[in-house]
Amino acid sequence: MATERARRGRPRWKRHSSGTFYLFVSPWVLGFALLTALPLGYALAISLTNFNGRSERWRWVGLRNYAELMGDAEAIASLVRTLAYTAIAVPLMVAGGLGLAVLLNQRLKAVGLFRTIFFLPSVVPVVAMAIMWKLIFNRDAGILNAILEKISIGPIAWLVDPNAFYALIILTLWGLGGGMVIMLAALQGVPAELEEAARVDGATRWHVFRHVTVPIISPVIFFQVVTGIIASLQIIIQPMLLAQTAQVGRVSEVPESTHLYMVQVYQEFFVNSRYGYGSAMLFVFFLVILAITLFVQRSSRLWVHYTVDREADR
Repeated sequence: MATERARRGRPRWKRHSSGTFYLFVSPWVLGFALLTALPLGYALAISLTNFNGRSERWRWVGLRNYAELMGDAEAIASLVRTLAYTAIAVPLMVAGGLGLAVLLNQRLKAVGLFRTIFFLPSVVPVVAMAIMWKLIFNRDAGILNAILEKISIGPIAWLVDPNAFYALIILTLWGLGGGMVIMLAALQGVPAELEEAARVDGATRWHVFRHVTVPIISPVIFFQVVTGIIASLQIIIQPMLLAQTAQVGRVSEVPESTHLYMVQVYQEFFVNSRYGYGSAMLFVFFLVILAITLFVQRSSRLWVHYTVDREADR
């Protein structure tokens, strides 16, 4: 009886805890079902048809789009270019962000100002950033060529092959500030006593950084590598806006060296009106990204070190 009175004395939401739980999570579940699961299922169904986005005369073609993709030389070439871009951009972004974080982790005058200056580019909208760099890379009126001419270099046509690829890399590296802030937070979490103990044992600054600091912040580096790979593989706006004639639907103006996989997907959807084939390209690309991510995750056992032994916790 006492237990029954105590149960009745509790608020109604505590007496029906399971119902309260489902009530609170229902907005997320509903949003996931309507805005994620349902569109994904629809896109998967479209990838098995020859739907063009307009005509009602479409039919089921099964795996024909996927079979065609396996022999599409242009799509495969764009995938190879995307992988090459990712292999160059991600290490530079991670190493550059870590280098800036190390520099700005020192006791410098106005260090907060320097941190703000380096971080600001990462919050500039991507469209504004791409248009600004397009002006900087302009062959005739760009400030970059004007600076290079002062040292007797140039002018360089940055927005055409093969220099367009290097211009895209430079544009990407301009946003190092976001990774710098994360790395800086990781560096400030390194126990000072461990570094001091290493110095007492005779370790140089480089050895302390290499054998103490880097292993401790390796989970953060792993996070930066994974998120950087996923973001780099999906890049689309920057190469399209860096084209000399950046107009809607003018994918043909994108230089071959920056005609990446998502640009090819855009072309199939909105230029060629091949919605079924474009959806198939996206699902294959999802499998490629998943495979690369799993490979990096498996390799992390060799170079990522956690403060707590995960095997001991099991």
